Amino acid sequence: MDAARTGELIRRSRESLGLTQVELAEQIGVTDKAVSKWERGAGCPDLSLVADVSRVLGLSVESILGGGLVENSRDTGNLRRIRLYRCPVCGNVITSSGPTGITCCGRPLYPLIEQGFDESHHIEMTGTDDELCLTWEHPMEKSHYLAFVAYVTTDRVLIARLYPEQSGELVIPRLRGGRLYCCCTEHGLFSMDDPTRKRRVVTSAKRT
Repeated sequence: MDAARTGELIRRSRESLGLTQVELAEQIGVTDKAVSKWERGAGCPDLSLVADVSRVLGLSVESILGGGLVENSRDTGNLRRIRLYRCPVCGNVITSSGPTGITCCGRPLYPLIEQGFDESHHIEMTGTDDELCLTWEHPMEKSHYLAFVAYVTTDRVLIARLYPEQSGELVIPRLRGGRLYCCCTEHGLFSMDDPTRKRRVVTSAKRT
């Protein structure tokens, strides 16, 4: 860590949150003198404290260690590049349209990795010009269920949260030309392009 760069980052982040050095110190579990020392560049947070500093200030661990924020290139607005996240602790579903640092329940989240589908699970799709009805036989048990279904086009995102013991049926507005995502709590994220053009949409998860 570069003490001066890291200290300046901590100071700017603390002030942007409206925290005093004392308030920041209390949330991290150190003294205000330690925070002052960091911000003056006279020392760095101990590595055992970096995760707490990250959580309180809303910074990534990488930013703290590197002493600066890494800016992405300008977002082009194409939501087909969407990243989907799901917190394994509380089930929070989060999206981003580009690289970002996201935390929930005190831990970093990483984008769900898309998988191809197979025939072990499938979603049947019927509907009208305005609506789609999705039905499935996937388990909807407390320990194993579909957590959400998402449909993403270049400029729209539709997410439907699903819950244990919910019926295996969902009606959503009909969108065309996008990508269907389905998240299984045990097996992860599955996706398929342009499901509205097919009579049947297949998404899957291998049973264990």
